[in-house]
Amino acid sequence: MIRLGHIDYSNCVPVHARLLSEPGAAGVEIVTGVPADLNARLAAGELDVAPASSIEYVRHRTEYRLLPDLAIGSDGAVRSISLESAVPVESLGSALVCVPGASATSVVLLRILLEVFRGLQPRYQWYDQDDAADPIREGAVAVLRIGDVALRRSAPPGRVVLDLGADWNRWTGLPFVYAVWQARREVPAAELGRLYDRLRESREWFVRGAARLAELYAPRFRLAPDVLLGYWSSLRYDLDERMQRGLLEFYRLAERVGEPTAPALEWAVEPAERGRL
Repeated sequence: MIRLGHIDYSNCVPVHARLLSEPGAAGVEIVTGVPADLNARLAAGELDVAPASSIEYVRHRTEYRLLPDLAIGSDGAVRSISLESAVPVESLGSALVCVPGASATSVVLLRILLEVFRGLQPRYQWYDQDDAADPIREGAVAVLRIGDVALRRSAPPGRVVLDLGADWNRWTGLPFVYAVWQARREVPAAELGRLYDRLRESREWFVRGAARLAELYAPRFRLAPDVLLGYWSSLRYDLDERMQRGLLEFYRLAERVGEPTAPALEWAVEPAERGRL
C-alpha cells in the first residue's frame, strides 16, 4: 500500500477529495499532517509521496522526484499566506517577525520578499500558530500566518496585511507554487503511475462537485461555504510551463537566502496531457 501525505488544510482538498471519500481504496494509505510534519515524514521515509512544501525539493534533490502537473499555487493573491504588521512593511528594518513552525516554503518566500526584494534584515522567531495567537501583542512587530488560520483571520484596525502570493506576483510577474507532489526515488514506478492516475482523476472529480464539497468541508475548516469555494477557485492545482517558471524562479532566489542550488525538475512518471484545473 502506498503511503500518501495529506496537508491538513483546505487547500489540499481539491486534489485529494475523491481519495479522502474512499479511505484505503486502491491501495492508498492517507497520512494527514501540517506541512512541516509531512516534510519530516517524507524525508524520514515514513511516506512514499506527499504534497510537500516546494522548498523541500531543493533540500532533498537527490532523494525526490516530482509527480507532473500537480501543485498548489496561485497566480496572484493567495489569501491564506499573509504577513500582518504593526508598521508599513518597508519600515520593518531589523524588527522581530514571528513565523509559524508549521511552515517551510512560506518562510523562505517571506525572506525573499523582505530581504532580497526590499533589502530588509528582520529577525525571525518561531511561534505556535493557532487562531488565538497574536505575537504582535507580545512584542513582535509582524507575524506570518498561513493556511486556514490566515483565511479566518481579520486583522485589527491599524495593522498592515501583505498577501505573499500577490506580492510575489507584483515583483516577478509569475505565479507562485507553494507545494508540489514529491515522491521518494525508491518507490516503484508502477505504483507511482497508478497513484498519479488516481490523483488526476480525483482532481477532475473535485471540479465536477466543488460546490457540494464546499458545503461538506466548510464546517471542518470553520469557513462559510462560499468563502471556501471562492478560495479554492483562486488557487491553481496544475504545473504548466508558466507555473514551472515561477517555481524555478523561486528556487533561484531562494539560493540568496541560503537554500541549496536549484536542480532541474525531474519527473517520477511520464507526464500526462496537461491542462489547468
